[in-house]
Amino acid sequence: MNLSTKAIDPYTIKELLQLQVMNQLSLLTSGRSSVSGQSDHTDFASILNGLLAGMDSASPQSAAGMSAGAGLVPGQALGPAMLSGLSAASAGALTRKLASAAKPSAYEPLIQEASRRFGVEPSIVKAVIHAESSFNANAVSGAGAKGLMQLMDATGQGLGVDNPFDPAQNIEGGTRYLSNLLSKYGGSLGTALAAYNAGPTRLDRLGIRNDQELAEKLHLLPAETQQYVRKVLALKEHYEA
Repeated sequence: MNLSTKAIDPYTIKELLQLQVMNQLSLLTSGRSSVSGQSDHTDFASILNGLLAGMDSASPQSAAGMSAGAGLVPGQALGPAMLSGLSAASAGALTRKLASAAKPSAYEPLIQEASRRFGVEPSIVKAVIHAESSFNANAVSGAGAKGLMQLMDATGQGLGVDNPFDPAQNIEGGTRYLSNLLSKYGGSLGTALAAYNAGPTRLDRLGIRNDQELAEKLHLLPAETQQYVRKVLALKEHYEA
């Protein structure tokens, strides 16, 4: 199918591109064969093929209009017409992946200030907050991590955070911690995110110092960390849109 000459709904193109980004992120684990990895690729293929099959029933928009950016809405959920050809499970997964990433509002000034102060892109901070707490300032994990960026008490205290449930303190402390990790790993974002989730000591024991070494040894890290890195990188793309 020649997408450049076929009338396409711009919402569909936006979501196909976001799906492609999320699918490509799974290449971090391409060095090993896993059932879950194969499933990710299969899910993406079925969703992509289903959307392409359903384009004919969608509201027509010219490709030229799409390329100009007309009508593109980040996180726009698919309408019923766009779901033709998809199984209920695939449709639900697609909606959750693309529509659940709500843009922050109340914490935007705090995020922008912390990002500027510590030299971390706002999209990274937002992605981490989303993955850690879904923007819930009162979140507490089973392990005792607290607040928007899920800081452990010892980590927070070392970062000058007296009250982890105070959004300003939590975002400042968490962003400072991200900045420290990015400096430690030479700007390697994937490695810094893995350390944020699993702890830098675990990465140090495995000899992971950059994203190339992370890609080679990611399978040695907990499954939660593997999924966390992929999720935050995908959310970063979303918040850059």
